[in-house]
Amino acid sequence: MRLFKPDLYRSFGIGFGIGALLVGASIAPHFEADLATPAKAATADTQAEGVFAPTP
Repeated sequence: MRLFKPDLYRSFGIGFGIGALLVGASIAPHFEADLATPAKAATADTQAEGVFAPTP
């Protein structure tokens, strides 16, 4: 005598598959977003802290 019928395992498998698809569909739009904001370079006329440029 088996503890559970094979139908129970099949139902859990189908439920897991449907749940995984729903979770994947709900987080899919977030994969298109940038992971980080793009870096912005300083302009050439600004001076960085701690760096001493020679005076012309």
